[in-house]
Amino acid sequence: MKKICIYCASSPKAADIYKESAKAITKVLVDHGFEIVYGGGSIGLMGAVADTVLENDGTITGVIPTFMQELEWGHPDVDMIEVSSMHERKSKMLEISDGVIALAGGCGTFEEIIEAITWKRLGLYSGPAVFLNTNNYYDPIIEQLNKAVDENFMNPEHRSLWSVIDKPEEIIEALKNHIVLNNPLSSAAVK
Repeated sequence: MKKICIYCASSPKAADIYKESAKAITKVLVDHGFEIVYGGGSIGLMGAVADTVLENDGTITGVIPTFMQELEWGHPDVDMIEVSSMHERKSKMLEISDGVIALAGGCGTFEEIIEAITWKRLGLYSGPAVFLNTNNYYDPIIEQLNKAVDENFMNPEHRSLWSVIDKPEEIIEALKNHIVLNNPLSSAAVK
């Protein structure tokens, strides 16, 4: 496992606790030799991730749709892969990453981490999918995922498709301990 994709917000209005958490988890990853993949933005948590990688002599790749690059949303000091659409962006980010982490974010971040979990469920992606639950931000989504299992929309073993950490320093252990379903599309695994 070498490249970790970080999903997060570009909003500059988020509380400082989320920005500090983004910086902390990024530094832990860079200090452990991981390369970072992210959505290419220059502000908000995205900017904090990119700046932290650059300040610590790490390697980072942004993936950004052409329309965002034309609006100058991309970080000027990050190597970018330019794609044609948001769909292609999500696909490329998963394709070039060995694991994904969701920091706090809005509907785009929610969509990205849920898609990664769905791909794991279908056997299309095998890397870890981790929620960094800063300030209990992801409690409602984790509750909903567990409810899907409790209500038999997913099987109990599908709880292993994601993991949750509360502190940035827990990320290395979470990445090491992720579980891959042996055959996600077996009759026992499919509802």
